[in-house]
Amino acid sequence: MARRRGQDEGAAGPAGAAPGGLSEPAAHFIGHRERLRERFRKAGADALPDYELLELVLFRAVPRADVKPLAKALIDRFGSFAEVVAAPPGRLREVKGVGDAITTELKLIGAAVERVTGGEVRARPVLSSWSAVLAHCRAAMAFAEQEQFRILFLDKRNQLILDEVQQRGTVDHTPVYPREVVKRALELSASAIVLVHNHPSGDPTPSHADIQMTKTIIDVAKPLGIEVHDHIIVGKSGHASLKGLRLI
Repeated sequence: MARRRGQDEGAAGPAGAAPGGLSEPAAHFIGHRERLRERFRKAGADALPDYELLELVLFRAVPRADVKPLAKALIDRFGSFAEVVAAPPGRLREVKGVGDAITTELKLIGAAVERVTGGEVRARPVLSSWSAVLAHCRAAMAFAEQEQFRILFLDKRNQLILDEVQQRGTVDHTPVYPREVVKRALELSASAIVLVHNHPSGDPTPSHADIQMTKTIIDVAKPLGIEVHDHIIVGKSGHASLKGLRLI
């Protein structure tokens, strides 16, 4: 009977074999796993290349197989550990050997990163923890396949009230309505906001439309006592701050 997709990485095959076409003598991959875990324990993640760090994640989903080929295939397809973790489930499953168990483990890692970075943003005033803000935004958005427009709503002490994705768009456009942005800020009694969106192309350079939209939001918000601290654009290659570039 043919194995259905999604069972590939969870069920065992013949002795010494793994589902999804992965196979390796048991003693070899068991020893490799323990050696890799020991290197991680002694030297930390910085001592491991992306594919080996990914192997450690895959161990949990694939208990009886050599996952090194699969880890390398995922890195080759998406480019880096971060991009694998952030990849949409549908695209992950395009890689032979990836089913529900592996997809769940990878999405769990991504959710954990967002939860940790989001907690760091909430713990301190935003303007005094700018690196944490940037880390959170990059974790949440840098590798998304569609544009997202999110807003950090801040109180008068610049503490985070809410981090909200307001709009999702296409690969190169997200509709943004300045009055709706300001209306939401008033609903939350926010004193200031930070605008954030991503460029799926990877290049965070602001476009003319990005600059004009930001200026329009500033013009609408200012008379109502709401300050726009910055507009951050994130991409795979880094980030751009419109305030840092003196564009607003």
